[in-house]
Amino acid sequence: MTSSNTYDAIVMGAGIAGMYQLYTLRQQGFKVKVFETGDGVGGTWHWNNYPGCRFDSESYTYAYSWSEEIIKDWTWTERFAPQPETKRYLNFVADKFDLRKDIQFNARVAKASYDEAATEWEVELDDGSTARAKFLVSATGPLSAFTLPGIPGRDTFAGESCHTARWPLGDSGWKANDFSGLKVGVIGTGATGVQVIQEIAKTAAELTVFQLAPNWCAPLNNGPIDAEETAHNKANAQAIFEQCNATFGGFLHAFDERSALDVSEEEREALFEKLYAEPGFGIWLGNFSDIMTSPEANDIITKFIAKKIRQRVTDPAVAELLIPKDHGFGTRRVPMETKYFECYNQDNVHLIDLNKTPIEEIVPAGIKCSDKQYDVDVLIYATGFDAVTGALRRIDIAGIGGEKLVDKWADGPSTYLGMQTTGFPNLFTLVGPHNGATFCNIPRCIEQNVEWVSDLVTHMRDKDLNEIQPTQKAEDDWTVHVDELAQMTLFPTADSWFMGVNVNDPTKKRMFMLYAGGAPRYKEKCDDVASKDYEGFVLK
Repeated sequence: MTSSNTYDAIVMGAGIAGMYQLYTLRQQGFKVKVFETGDGVGGTWHWNNYPGCRFDSESYTYAYSWSEEIIKDWTWTERFAPQPETKRYLNFVADKFDLRKDIQFNARVAKASYDEAATEWEVELDDGSTARAKFLVSATGPLSAFTLPGIPGRDTFAGESCHTARWPLGDSGWKANDFSGLKVGVIGTGATGVQVIQEIAKTAAELTVFQLAPNWCAPLNNGPIDAEETAHNKANAQAIFEQCNATFGGFLHAFDERSALDVSEEEREALFEKLYAEPGFGIWLGNFSDIMTSPEANDIITKFIAKKIRQRVTDPAVAELLIPKDHGFGTRRVPMETKYFECYNQDNVHLIDLNKTPIEEIVPAGIKCSDKQYDVDVLIYATGFDAVTGALRRIDIAGIGGEKLVDKWADGPSTYLGMQTTGFPNLFTLVGPHNGATFCNIPRCIEQNVEWVSDLVTHMRDKDLNEIQPTQKAEDDWTVHVDELAQMTLFPTADSWFMGVNVNDPTKKRMFMLYAGGAPRYKEKCDDVASKDYEGFVLK
């Protein structure tokens, strides 16, 4: 092993978290290498090229806060930026700080093994090449390991197909968002499905949507950002970031501390109507605080959203298919939409309820359901991700004594602060399971994660410490704490990626994957641990 491939830290992933982790560690004098599977920076915003992909966070709140130069030089054009603009932004940041010189692209980490004697991690790439570092930082993203359904005959389809997370870009035709003259099938109506359906419906000759489970969706209410608002946002950027950092989810929207049950029906209805008409997540995260904890309060907002769907969809039978019956509003992450429900009023859009007529197989001409065959030219899989732990599960990670991370987490993840897990020293999981950044306006909490890890690594260097991992008690207590917080909410009442559920992987244990205590509470806990000489960790 030569010094050329030995580093202080290796970062897996060059998305928003990996880029900032590289920047901070480099600023603190560490030798860092980033390995990125793709051929460019951006993570989620590099891979998800599908039509309609965009923020559900206000653009200027999703940006990095740590560089006044970036804030001054970059101008967002829409309140909720489309994916191409976000991808340009992240490339702009990479150029500004010359990040690419320490990133190796087209480099997927296949294995990572902890060398106990050297207190180092050795990573092996797909091509067999290796590198070593004292610290290994996972920045692989909570929604990056896409999944495909196990439908018989999937490989026999004679037309063109793709998963939304691997959309093939082109200069014309469907790859350039022109579906003219084409019959298109979309499997899946989660957040991605909602976004892509809205776009395909505009030009397709026929669009057939295959729905297993409808979602509670709410209007995004997007629009351009004019010069006056841009000037205000730039002048007040730090105050806007501070406002986000003070809210439960790191968004602009803060819960109304009143109970939905303590105000009159008229007052409730007025607030619901106001929030429904405003941009962003206000209808979810700016609503009465108990809609996420009280079944009675949740039932009220759920009935309001159902009423809105019935008002917007012309055919009552179709409207009922689009209204979830098995969970309440907001118990899954709410997909934000732009005239999604109106798509089903169009003659060229057809909705298939897979609960009544399930898919039996995919055939060369299209999709064969239990009642009939639907011929399509293009087939789109909007079938989601192995959320939060998926990317880590797809890397062969071995800790002390050769223990596999995938085996340790076979019955669900256990962590301390969502940052580390016992038996895997010096491995940090940014936006990992049970981490406050998983239920958050991601960049706001990513910055907290990255800065906390960077400060810890610097502390270890200054104190001549070589190894860190949690105590078993700290890990057990944190895992119990995460579950207790989840049980105080209504999130466990719904099957969702919050609960680790994906119908494409029925073997995955149902368990709350996020942190439901809110971003401020999570940051306070992390700061408290650090102030007490990293209480709950063993450093040596």
